[in-house]
Amino acid sequence: MDNALTTHPLTYVRERNGWGKAELARLLCRRGRLLGIALATNRTTVWKWENGQEPDADAQHVLADLLGVDRGLIKSLGWPGWLPAWEKTSLLAPWTRDGTVSVFAELVRSGHMDRRGFLSITGSALAGVAANWAAAPEAFASAVEGDRVTDDMVTTLETRVATLRTLDDQMGGARLLEQATGDLSLITSLLEHGTYTSAVEQRLYGMAARVSYLAGWMAYDKGLRSLGQRYYVASLRSSRTADDTAFGAFMLAEMGVHVSDSGDTAQRVNLIDTAIDNAPTALPPAVASYLHLHHAEALSRDGQHEAAGKALNRAYDRFGGHQDGDQPDWLAWYGEAQLKSTEGKILLRSGFPERATTALALSVDQAVPRDKAVRSGRLATARLASRDLDGALDAATIGLALLEGKVRSDRARSRLTKFSGYLEPHADAPAVREFRERLRALPVAA
Repeated sequence: MDNALTTHPLTYVRERNGWGKAELARLLCRRGRLLGIALATNRTTVWKWENGQEPDADAQHVLADLLGVDRGLIKSLGWPGWLPAWEKTSLLAPWTRDGTVSVFAELVRSGHMDRRGFLSITGSALAGVAANWAAAPEAFASAVEGDRVTDDMVTTLETRVATLRTLDDQMGGARLLEQATGDLSLITSLLEHGTYTSAVEQRLYGMAARVSYLAGWMAYDKGLRSLGQRYYVASLRSSRTADDTAFGAFMLAEMGVHVSDSGDTAQRVNLIDTAIDNAPTALPPAVASYLHLHHAEALSRDGQHEAAGKALNRAYDRFGGHQDGDQPDWLAWYGEAQLKSTEGKILLRSGFPERATTALALSVDQAVPRDKAVRSGRLATARLASRDLDGALDAATIGLALLEGKVRSDRARSRLTKFSGYLEPHADAPAVREFRERLRALPVAA
């Protein structure tokens, strides 16, 4: 483990891409010629870089272009900090208190970098994260030197987190990511330098897990998938450090959403299976329902429609046993709207668009503004598949109007853009032209 953690970031990036030193040198020389930059890089040059020598400015420019890294990061982060090797700490840091703090500290330092814009923790690496979460020990280290963190301070921060969650429902994550990362930075500082009791420490790690989840969700909503998964892995670690297995199971389910959106449907099934198999036996009914609902969605995405239907029934059954007030605060938003949304998605994939529209319409009607904007695109798609063009445009316009107003969500915009593509056979209809013009006029999410 220690040797892996001391690997040079360039070595990590090179090996992750399957490049030998000589091959990387050839790729850099070829890319340099395309950019009009003459490089004399060879295998020995790469070896020197991986053993302490800093590449010159031209070589770093070409390497950044090859890796798809924004050149502005070269100056702001310096060598080798700008290399896309963050997974090294996220995946390999020990599942201990110190390991969790190191992951958060790196997140805080790196800010909002999303170097590749797609998931970079996938496949066997992601399965390993899930397995480590399930097996990690239940232990807390002694408090470190620094200022005392009181119960009142933690309560104040918890109130901030609850407010942030409410604002996200109303506005979408694009406008709030900066606030979430600021809160996470403060909590990380308290964990690194504060003095606190074991009870306060557990609350801090639990809160760090929730804020990191929110930051990941907001990044995902903004279209920053790689960044979102970074926050999710950190949240999973922190939930384990806080001995909150229920929240950890919730996080594995949420991580699966990213994975299946990137096309790895089987891996999502594996993640939710791990979550269900390792969740506490005495889960609140709503939490159990949530996990089975994600199981249904994962199976549906993987083409296992019959199994998905059975999992959906289990989700409804578990939710039927819940009572007001027995849901944890981090799942207070879960209810019939989420159940109906997934039911509609499963029916649509199974080839029943007419039945899907009923469930999807209910999910849109009961949703908070951000979710309403996201779900309207799927409702519109279902209605169009049912040959109801007017109804489809009505549904899409609900989301469009929200995006023209207070909601900022890359996911909502992407779904409406995808729906717009389905309208091509009706491109000459005045209502279709109007919708497409308004969609094109939407402001780009900041």
